Formats: sequence, C-alpha cells, structure tokens
Amino acid sequence: MQGSNSKAFPASARAALDDAVLQSALHNLKSGFPVRRAEVVADLPEFEALRDAGRDIKDHTLANLDAYLELYEERVTASGGQVHWARTAAEACDIVMRICNDAGARTVTKGKSMVAEEIGLNERLDASGIRRVETDLGEYIVQLRGETPSHIIVPAVHVTRQEIGATFREAHDGLDPDRSLDDPRAITDEARERLRADFFAAEVGITGANFLIAESGSSVIVTNEGNGDLTQTLARVHVVVASIEKLVPTAEDAMAILRLLARSATGQEASVYTTVSTGPRRPGDPDGPEAYHVVLVDNGRSALIGTGFQDMLRCIRCAACMNHCPVYGAVGGHAYGWVYPGPMGAVLTPSLIGIDHSSHLPNASTFCGRCEQVCPMRIPLTRMMRNYRAVAHERGLGSRRARLALTLWVLVASRPVLYRWAARAGAAALRVLAFGRGRLRRLPLAAGWTATRDLPTPEAGGTFMSRYRRGQQR
Repeated sequence: MQGSNSKAFPASARAALDDAVLQSALHNLKSGFPVRRAEVVADLPEFEALRDAGRDIKDHTLANLDAYLELYEERVTASGGQVHWARTAAEACDIVMRICNDAGARTVTKGKSMVAEEIGLNERLDASGIRRVETDLGEYIVQLRGETPSHIIVPAVHVTRQEIGATFREAHDGLDPDRSLDDPRAITDEARERLRADFFAAEVGITGANFLIAESGSSVIVTNEGNGDLTQTLARVHVVVASIEKLVPTAEDAMAILRLLARSATGQEASVYTTVSTGPRRPGDPDGPEAYHVVLVDNGRSALIGTGFQDMLRCIRCAACMNHCPVYGAVGGHAYGWVYPGPMGAVLTPSLIGIDHSSHLPNASTFCGRCEQVCPMRIPLTRMMRNYRAVAHERGLGSRRARLALTLWVLVASRPVLYRWAARAGAAALRVLAFGRGRLRRLPLAAGWTATRDLPTPEAGGTFMSRYRRGQQR
C-alpha cells in the first residue's frame, strides 16, 4: 500500500525502543493525559451513561447512514455550500485540487486533519506548487521537520522541547539566533507571529471536522489554539475534508459526544474552541468564506458497514486508547507505519489498507484491555484485533515460526487431557531449569521476554486446574 510502512513494524519498534530522545519525549505522554483524564471523568458522575449514549448515537447513524448523508447534502446545499463525494483517496485529492485551482490558490492554510493525512492531500498540495501552511502548532512543527504526525491529537509528541527550539532556529530567518526557546510560551508566540501573515494571505483554508450535523448541514471542529477559526474564516474558500462516519443526526447528538471528546482526549472538560460552520458568509456576516465546500470521503468505510468491524466507525479520534496503551507508550506512533497508530490504528489500518499490508499491527498489543476501558465510544478494540489476528493466520501472513507456534497451541489447547499433561510437564521443566531460583534469566524459546526481564517460574503448588480442583474438594 502506497505510503504505508506497517510491514516494518517489528524493526521500527526495535529502533524506537533504542531511541533515547524518543523515549524521553514519550515519558511525558505517559504521565500526563491518563492522569488528567481520570480526574475529569471522576468529576462527571454521568460519564458512563454518556458513553452508552454516544455509542447508541453512532450506531443509529451508521444504521441509517444513507438517509443522513442525503439529508446532510440537502442542508449544505440549502445554506449555499457544495458537497463533493469521494469514493477513494485519489478522488478526494482531485476534488480538493480542483477547488484550489479554481480559486487561484497560491497559499493554502490547513488545520489538523487525520483524513487529509490518510488520503495523501499534503503530498498532492506540495507537488502542485501550492504553498501549504499547517496552522496547528504540532502539525506546524512536524511540517518544518519534514515528518508526519505521530499522534492524532498531539502530532509532535515525539519531539522534545530542545528539538523544537533547534527546528525553529533553522526555519525562522531574521530572528536573534541567541533567543530563548526553552519555554513553551516562547515557542507558541514565535509560531503565532510567523503564521499571522499566512492566515491573511491564503486563498483557501482547509479543515477537517470532528462532527458533521445532518439536520443543519454544519461542520464542527474543536481546537485549543483557535487556528481552525482563522483557517476557515479568513480565506476566501473554506474546504472541509471529512470521512462519512463523522456524521451525527442533530446538534444535540454532537453536543452529547463533545462532552466525551475533550475529557477523553486531553483531560479537559471542554476544548477551548468549539466552532460550528454552516455554509459560506451571508449578507451582514462580519467574516467568513465566500465559498464553502465539503468533501465527503469514503475510502473503504462503507465496506465496513454490516461487518464485524463496523464498530470501528464509532471512533471519534480522541486518542484515549493510545494514551493508555503500553505498546504505543513504548514505541510511539511512527513505528506503526501509517496514519493511525495505537490500538485504534491496529484495527483501522487493516480495515482501510488491508490486513496483507498491516498484519503486524493487530499483534502490537498486550491485550491488557485498557484501550477498551477508556474508549468513550465503547469500541471493542481487543475483539477486533483478535479477529484480524485470525484473518492473518488463515491467510498465512506473518512468520512461519509464529504460525507454527499457533498451530501447536491449537493442537494442545483443544485437547484437555493433552493440555493438562503439557502444563504439568512444562511447569516441572521450568522449575528444574531454574535450579530453585524461582526465575529464569535466559530461555531460548522465550528470548523476546528474557532479553529484557527475567521469566518467573511456576510455583511448586501445581497448575491452576489442579489447585482449583483441590479448592473445590474442601
């Protein structure tokens, strides 16, 4: 799959674990968002009920998606906007480029949009000679560094403050080379000053959408920097690029899910800015674009409806799953090799580009279940990862050793007598190999474990089943 390097996940993960700078940057993620999320969730007694409501809203919308899409197009058109339908990534990019060319665009400002990353819009804009300016601070940083986002809400989470300072000194000419860029405020102020002229110069502003509201034809974005508002109101043309599952029936539905979004994403009760856009500027409006376009992207999503992976379309891109995932926390987002990292990426990536190109990702999980525990939309991520593991095994993907190990496991686990005998024999063998120390420092068939930690040996009290039977007899 073009643009995907998910097949290299094992090697990329090993490189990430050996990257001391990346590990330092990821440490801040582990100690930040999970703690703040827990605090704000504890302050909202109805949070679990809201999760149920959010799930039900999305399930209802997906069950009636065709009707709501038609209603949305009708309402956008009535407000003076235009809806464009894109079946594939290439079609979506073609539509956006046509809009930009018709507007005579030389500069395009762009808010953070994961679906734009997915369809390769950045590359198309850059190849056309149009000057693309990312206006989200994290996206601006990774653009200057020639990188891609490594997190869906904190794109530059993999970059340290010192690296950002060095990047700004190299990219921003005409400033004091000895200026201090150690403080986040100084970094933000410098980026804001540099971006100001671009907001006024851009002919086209491109944003994503957190929600599309069918009843009004509106798009909703949430930001903490206000860059989204400037991107969509100062340019002559506003283009919304959004995937079809972002639709919800009513504004009330959107507001219900918004109560889940910020709490799950950044540990805030609400994002600083929640902006609702409906069509182009009307007579008497003080600002706003002259033209309003919405590019609705399918790119494989409609094929998921009615399948065992439909629940993934409930995702609201809050990143709670990756903020709590021990695998993501250890290797970061770039190791996943495509746009969507973490547990949600381990399901969404195979769904969109195919398991043949991403068979390692469903295995990039400890199956601790934390992703499901914190997902605001109650997406059964571990079940779907297990399903993709099964699909990959059936297709003969992955290493021969892994397939052989699974085949042997099925052979033993499906035969209770053989399983109990093997468990007893294995436990006894491990105790002998440990020479009474209670742990093994090296074990050839478990080298992936013992390379970084000792392997505890089973206690002499017997297997779980034997101890369970003894307890039942008391």
